[in-house]
Amino acid sequence: MVNEMKMEQLISTEEHMEELSELLIQVVEDGASIGFLPPMKLSDAMTYWEEVLNPGVLLFVAKRNNRIVGSVQLHLCTKQNGVHRAEIAKLMTHPNYRRNGIGRFLMEKAEERAIKEERSLLILDTREGDPSNLLYTSLGYIQAGMIPNYAKSEFGELQATIIYYKTLVKR
Repeated sequence: MVNEMKMEQLISTEEHMEELSELLIQVVEDGASIGFLPPMKLSDAMTYWEEVLNPGVLLFVAKRNNRIVGSVQLHLCTKQNGVHRAEIAKLMTHPNYRRNGIGRFLMEKAEERAIKEERSLLILDTREGDPSNLLYTSLGYIQAGMIPNYAKSEFGELQATIIYYKTLVKR
């Protein structure tokens, strides 16, 4: 399925607002820990996508049959002492397309772009126990630590987040 996949960088979310909003709503409703809690309103999803692209934020989408099935963001650090690093944020795969290599595909493309941007360090965080932990470690990310009680679940429980990093090498 990855062979059918295309990756595209979006410089505007406007013409993709409906698909991006559907993606965000579906992953939140499916329990993803990406900063939002279910039930998610369409208006909240649209507001998020309207405001996501800022200087230093690169948004990539995976498309299958011209339909957005996943996304990831690369946040380039713009601080003088951090121009060598970037953060991976909001990796999403539509629930109907999971377990088909889309998350891995997006991560690999984000890493390739980070190298082009002369970034040598990537960081990210994810909820402890989520399947994404397996993906990140399989891609060579190293656990740097855990922060307990980091995020609240839809049931009001406080959950830990795991911080990962990866040192990139030019190819």
